[in-house]
Amino acid sequence: MLIQIKKSTILCFKNYKFKCVIGKKGIKKNKIEGDKATPKGTYSLGKLYFRADRIKSIKTKLPLKIIKKNMGWCHLPNDKKYNKEIKIKNNNNTFEKLYRHDHKYDALIVINYNVSPTLFNKGSAIFIHLTRNYKPTAGCIALKLKDFLVLAKFCNKKTKIRIN
Repeated sequence: MLIQIKKSTILCFKNYKFKCVIGKKGIKKNKIEGDKATPKGTYSLGKLYFRADRIKSIKTKLPLKIIKKNMGWCHLPNDKKYNKEIKIKNNNNTFEKLYRHDHKYDALIVINYNVSPTLFNKGSAIFIHLTRNYKPTAGCIALKLKDFLVLAKFCNKKTKIRIN
């Protein structure tokens, strides 16, 4: 299955079209860390993470992982764990916290951008996550929960997303 982002505001797959939102600075071919742009290209999908205290179950063929309070995603460009899930040990600003008070990360799918190889400062923590108000993201793609749950049902290890 191929997921496509069209006109920067529509996520399409199969016969579905969902309103979505992307990075505040649009879509960029040469993304860098912190530029608030969504990376242009075609990527596979990684794990689907979710908050089991907020969402009871998700139907998908993607690997599932429950978000715990000490989970983060490293966005420190020169760290060996850059653009990878990490266990939070302190409260510094070198990571994206996955267990949040808002509902953006109640469920998310990792977009396998900048993963093999991981290039320092080329961008990290690019996800399909949730939105309630369609405000631009810091580089991710965001959907309403009901749309995310429909999308998740059809995703598997072979699913790709094309962002152009």
